[in-house]
Amino acid sequence: MLQFFKSSLPTRLFALLLLLLALRLPLLWLGIALTPVELRALLVGERLHEGALLYRDLYDSTAPLSAALFGALDVAASRPIWLYRILALVLLAFQALRFNFVLNRADVHPERGYVGALTFLLIGSLTTDLDTLSPLLLGHTFLIAALSALLPTSREGYDNRRLFRAGFLIGVGALCYLPLALFLLVGLFAVIVFAANSFRSFLLLVCGFLFPYSVVITFFLYTESLPGFAQFHLTPTLQGIVNETDGLPLWVLLRLLILPGVLLLLGVGRSFTTSLGLVFQVKFQQLMLVWVLVAVGIAAVGRGMATGTLVLLLPPLTYFSLFLWQKAQRAWVPEVLLLLVIGAVVAVRYRAVLHLEQVLQIPAEHHYAVQPNPRYAFLQGQRLLVLGPDQRPYLHNRLATPYLDWRLAGTDFGHLREYNAVFRLAQNFRESPPQYLIDQARLLPELQYKVPGIFGRYQPTNTPGVYRLKGNEVME
Repeated sequence: MLQFFKSSLPTRLFALLLLLLALRLPLLWLGIALTPVELRALLVGERLHEGALLYRDLYDSTAPLSAALFGALDVAASRPIWLYRILALVLLAFQALRFNFVLNRADVHPERGYVGALTFLLIGSLTTDLDTLSPLLLGHTFLIAALSALLPTSREGYDNRRLFRAGFLIGVGALCYLPLALFLLVGLFAVIVFAANSFRSFLLLVCGFLFPYSVVITFFLYTESLPGFAQFHLTPTLQGIVNETDGLPLWVLLRLLILPGVLLLLGVGRSFTTSLGLVFQVKFQQLMLVWVLVAVGIAAVGRGMATGTLVLLLPPLTYFSLFLWQKAQRAWVPEVLLLLVIGAVVAVRYRAVLHLEQVLQIPAEHHYAVQPNPRYAFLQGQRLLVLGPDQRPYLHNRLATPYLDWRLAGTDFGHLREYNAVFRLAQNFRESPPQYLIDQARLLPELQYKVPGIFGRYQPTNTPGVYRLKGNEVME
């Protein structure tokens, strides 16, 4: 099999795509349950499609470009989860092929072909975590595109546009998922080892990085949402505040990373015992080691629970695995190793279908999917607001008012003794009040006392903690 994919013929690319579909489509056909991060993305897209402005009319920490994409997808179809899954698959395939192209063009390894893309897609299919269109997966696509612009930086004059473009792509990636800005460290290292004038080249890289941010900041400035951009996006992300219910638990993710971690360690060890030859190949090896360190830093910012964290390790793992698949004295060893990897990926990927959860001691991802709350089953297609962190009622209902992220909603609901907070609440509820309130935080009595003109219109239903706007009737 390895010898087949070491060829650069187009038929190998076709076989690679068939293998990818064979690994992923059966589960997609059976249906993958909706994840919390997808539900959040659907709600963000829905609100933006309705005309809300991010950070001013919607309290959420989603990065600007990711939110804009979610809004655009909602224009195409209402809650288009199928579009999310297709786009996630396309992005992962693009990253694999693009990175494989960079490896072949830069001659970082004597053997060419599609083995790098094969490894990238195999490990990328290990978990349904990468079936999700997450901001991290989206932003990582731009980092892969930026890598090729970082490599040929040895001739001044020729480097200027490439370095600016690399910085620009890193900036766009950070606008999809802010911690990806740490990838500037990889760019800095590339500039140091490849560029003739390191300081000037790094300034070009930084200018390219700041350019998309300057455009976004100008937009938010003119739409009066710049304070919200800083308060709801920059500050929570820089402080490491993450929603721990959006991604897989850390202990589950660490177990899923055992196979990639073992392959990465074996590849790194084999690369150190292999003569690389060209100076450029040595520098590229060092660049991939720095990538690993930066990937660990980005994962640490998200506390290891950000959806799509595995994708950060795929490029260096792909590179170092090439040393495992190269020719050996015993030609059968790499072939057997590849078959073992494929078998392990299939076993982990289909552990729920094959009933291997107890054997592998890794619960299936569907256990952490969004499940409807039977308590609120009578609410269907309503505009409501949940005063609390539970977003499950939005599964079959629409969000009203800007308060999507309950932690950020504390800006208003957590300061009810302050006039400004109460005034903002009154403004946000006046135009389009929710048809139902689910008061998990037990704030409604205080709200009715302080803003009786709005919250005094809500009356209790037969379900404790659920309040209906007067004049809005529904079967309970």
